[in-house]
Amino acid sequence: MTACYQCGQPARGFRWAPTQQRRFTAGTLRQFCSLDCLSLHTEHITEDVMLDYNQKRSISEQITEKIDQTLEKVEQQKTPRSYLGASRLGEECQRRLQFEFWHQPVDQGQHFRGQLLRIFQFGHQFEALAINWLRAAGFELYTETREGGQFGFSAADGKLKGHVDGIFNGAPAGIEMDCPALWECKSMNNKSWKDTAKRGVVLAKPIYAAQVVLYQAYMEPIVPGISQNPALFTAVNKDTCELYFEWLPFDAGLAQQCSDKAVAILQACESGELLPRISTDAGHYHCKMCPWKQQCWEART
Repeated sequence: MTACYQCGQPARGFRWAPTQQRRFTAGTLRQFCSLDCLSLHTEHITEDVMLDYNQKRSISEQITEKIDQTLEKVEQQKTPRSYLGASRLGEECQRRLQFEFWHQPVDQGQHFRGQLLRIFQFGHQFEALAINWLRAAGFELYTETREGGQFGFSAADGKLKGHVDGIFNGAPAGIEMDCPALWECKSMNNKSWKDTAKRGVVLAKPIYAAQVVLYQAYMEPIVPGISQNPALFTAVNKDTCELYFEWLPFDAGLAQQCSDKAVAILQACESGELLPRISTDAGHYHCKMCPWKQQCWEART
């Protein structure tokens, strides 16, 4: 894969328009991973060349850029979480969780792009649809408290929190369900969905399995009995709209393991201790995908 001319990351198709390439780079093909890197490289370009570049872009590119810029701006203005999210404790790298808790700025060019933010919002819409489908089918599913907010919990003096997708309190005739039961919903692409449907949540998506057991454990004082009944996990295929449902019985051992992990991370964060990386190899696939890769490997343990 072609590398970004600016930062060396894999390029995504952002490149000079042919006319501009001939005028400025004498035909040299230069590709970039994002419009940000393209902009960094073109800061010193004369105004007439930049105007030429803008004129060569399609209306689709121009409108998409406007939308993505707006989404990214809104995302950057959001107030960061002041707690460690229970939904993240299945993450294998403890140092990455520390960076998240500390609100450590990501490496240059590694912030959430507009396209990814659109994918996130797309997933929320699928969750809303799944709620409507289940209710229409006769399930008694609650997704908000009487006050109007999400069901959730707070522990460790507010430093560990979680918000659940929903709680079942009844099922239609013919469906055996012990209530109350936790509901967790995820949307997935076709490849991920098929893997989950084939191998099950625990093997295919351990981060989701950890999330569910933590919710079951910490919601027990709020909704008595919820940890005694299997949770219903729902996966929506974003490509085909196929549905996958799986019962997830409470795993006390996994819940304790994840809870202990949360305590260890919070204690390390408070003391300033930098926890070990997931790997001793910067080329590890997990590290390659990490938005803090550069500063993590430059840091002294």
